[in-house]
Amino acid sequence: MNELNKLKYYRWNMGDRYDGWRVRNVDPVFSVIPYFLRTRMDAQNFFEEKIDIDQIETFIKEHKEDIPDLSIMHVIMAALVRLISQRPHLNRFVIWNKIFARNHVNFSIAVKRTLSDEGEETLIKPFFMPSDTLQDIVRKTRLEQENNQQVGQQNSSDTISKILGYLPDLALRFVVFMLLHMDKVGIMPKFVNKASPWHSSIFLTNIGSIGVESIYHHLYEFGTCSMFCAMGKKTRRHTIDNNGDIRSHKSIQLKFVLDERICDGFYYASSMRLLNKILANPRVLLLPPENVIIDEGVGKKRIDL
Repeated sequence: MNELNKLKYYRWNMGDRYDGWRVRNVDPVFSVIPYFLRTRMDAQNFFEEKIDIDQIETFIKEHKEDIPDLSIMHVIMAALVRLISQRPHLNRFVIWNKIFARNHVNFSIAVKRTLSDEGEETLIKPFFMPSDTLQDIVRKTRLEQENNQQVGQQNSSDTISKILGYLPDLALRFVVFMLLHMDKVGIMPKFVNKASPWHSSIFLTNIGSIGVESIYHHLYEFGTCSMFCAMGKKTRRHTIDNNGDIRSHKSIQLKFVLDERICDGFYYASSMRLLNKILANPRVLLLPPENVIIDEGVGKKRIDL
């Protein structure tokens, strides 16, 4: 992990991990919940948001020259990064019954190197800063794609998967058992964390790019990812305005699966409203946020910025 992409808000203290700070200042109920809801499968919540994209598409056309390759997916990604900058609890994770605040922002994204049933699929993990603009998101994502898009090319995730695939069953079970338990106590090798798609702020899949509607995708037990977002295909819907006229809108459906142990339902609902507000005016993403809100649950180890 590039040190430049690690947030430096707090000093390291006993109980912290190399990928996150221990969250200690929480409501007693939230400190106990992870002991009862032990797995992410136990704690999954499901949200669905239908996003009007007429204004987003107009915005993309206006900036097709100064922001090459800009797409709806980039706008969604930038909106999610901006959301995390204002709602930092969304960047928490639970592991071994403890809550941590992730010290970086990154996405795991599945991409196909060629668009066919037999086409190779790989995963990219671009890292972002909470203050990143839309231009930063596009540039960093494009760089990751260029480094991983060539057919036959292998990134660290591909390499580790290939090595594990050669192991006999007994050895593979032992290695996976060790990785699971090393991750629980925060001593899993960093190169595995960097390669793992399951260690990320958000796992994002754009299945709409292949003409499929969004789905609810389960969270993974291995890793630290607390949010899965699936983007669906473009659809057209009709609504009736206040004057009784029928209006046509293009929209996409976003489906989220979230770990309820990192924050309460009201926090999630307020966050989804803020996401809709950001996407309704994508121009705000051209500038960095006025301020980045820091997770107050970590405690009093804050470094003066």
